[in-house]
Amino acid sequence: MNWITNSVLPKIQALVRREVPDNLWHKCVACGQMIFHRDLEQNLHVCPECGHHLRIGPIDRLKMVFDDGKYDTIQLPKPALDPLKFRDQKRYTDRLREAQAKTGRSDAMVVAHGTIGGTPAVAAVFDFGFMGGSMGTGVGDALVRAAKLAETQNAGLLVFPSSGGARMQEGILSLMQMPRTVAAVDRVKERGLPFIVVLTDPTTGGVTASFAMLGDIHLAEPGSIIGFAGQRVIQETIREQLPDGFQRAEYLLEHGMVDAVVHRKDLKATLGRILALLLRPRPTAQIVALPQPDVDIPGKAPAAKDGGKATIQVADTRTPTGESD
Repeated sequence: MNWITNSVLPKIQALVRREVPDNLWHKCVACGQMIFHRDLEQNLHVCPECGHHLRIGPIDRLKMVFDDGKYDTIQLPKPALDPLKFRDQKRYTDRLREAQAKTGRSDAMVVAHGTIGGTPAVAAVFDFGFMGGSMGTGVGDALVRAAKLAETQNAGLLVFPSSGGARMQEGILSLMQMPRTVAAVDRVKERGLPFIVVLTDPTTGGVTASFAMLGDIHLAEPGSIIGFAGQRVIQETIREQLPDGFQRAEYLLEHGMVDAVVHRKDLKATLGRILALLLRPRPTAQIVALPQPDVDIPGKAPAAKDGGKATIQVADTRTPTGESD
């Protein structure tokens, strides 16, 4: 039977074998449930068993929040390849090339514009798959461009951070993006335009310490990790046990750091309402004057109705000399 097993059977299997993609099923990192990829996409990459919000890329995010999934991206300046000639286990240039080949973009941020609920908006979305969404000069340039575009279009500025913080391979140049991005969003606020931050998992480091916590309104996805330093580092520093759920979106909501924790399926509608209230404050319906009720005022003649509208006539209390008593 060896010749059948070793020769004939492999040939038959080669004729009928079909290549099966290895990404048909995804495992929830919270509960371990295996989810079919189509079911996961229909559920907006939220686990149907435990409700855990899985991380998503910027393209999926943009399609999710803009009207009809339609938007236009802008071209961003090319970042400096290796300004400090940095090298650890790999050259920084090699790390950049690997991340660019993996994600298909030049750096860790995508900027797009369109409408959300009929209101113009500019969105700057981090890509955690690009070196952990770290903030270098490329991300700083992208956010400055997004702020200028919001000013030009008189639109709201939305930022979706998902980052491990400043990019260590760019050293002080990366840290300088913190005040630079803060100045950019301040100019947006000075124009009276809303700056809304949607905190996603994770938002940490220099991104949290700069523009990510300066929004007019802060929303967060359920279960997102939001903080500066990691929980283990904090515990080792202060030598105390931190409470359960520390640095999670729900914990920050209870302590006033976040305005609302919004499920991903409700995020588009929530953003649309906020933008409409802040950019279109005037009522859309016609203002109708209500008839005044009959009011008896001491020292005044009774109100006379004229055409259904109440009018008040003031009695003449002057003396014959023309002076008032």
